[in-house]
Amino acid sequence: MTASEKRSSSLLFWGVVLAAIAVMVTGIIFTGRFDTDISLSPSPLIDETVPDVEIRYLDSTDRFRLTDFTGDIVIVNFWASWCGNCRVEHEALNSAAATYADLGVTFVGIAYQDRDSASKDFLDELGRGKPYVYGVDDGSRVAVEFGVLGLPETFFVDREGIIRGKVSGPVSADFLSRTIEAMALGEAIDPQTTTDEVENR
Repeated sequence: MTASEKRSSSLLFWGVVLAAIAVMVTGIIFTGRFDTDISLSPSPLIDETVPDVEIRYLDSTDRFRLTDFTGDIVIVNFWASWCGNCRVEHEALNSAAATYADLGVTFVGIAYQDRDSASKDFLDELGRGKPYVYGVDDGSRVAVEFGVLGLPETFFVDREGIIRGKVSGPVSADFLSRTIEAMALGEAIDPQTTTDEVENR
């Protein structure tokens, strides 16, 4: 074997080794992400009044404020059509909205950094929550007020309009049920949790 052939063989060997290592590292990362336990995620808004900002409805030019729902438990979810984890949690949010509507729980989905048409296509594909309020965060003003770092993020607001909890990453049906039922009973909830990495556009 010539020196040139030896070099080519050596390069091929190390290329295969490096590729195998890359595959193993990627596998470890993804396994870790999907098995991640809920952990703390800081938010300065816990125990603060929900921001009183105008939000445009997704399906009209009318506007609403989150303070319009004072008296209800309000679940505020920031989402977008380009957010993969928003798809993961979508059914759980829709199901919880229907389950707890009679207990005075209002779900508000705020489309963030998305085109209206793309947001509507997302809802047409995966289904709209009933009942559910859909708004648009024009200019990202609402996200700035909430300190949103990525998607999805969900905030839990009590009947007095005070933010009691925040989740970064997709929420599960079980987590929603436990949290909403605790709030309905006036019990304290874990104020700051994360279920996965959030996404940015």
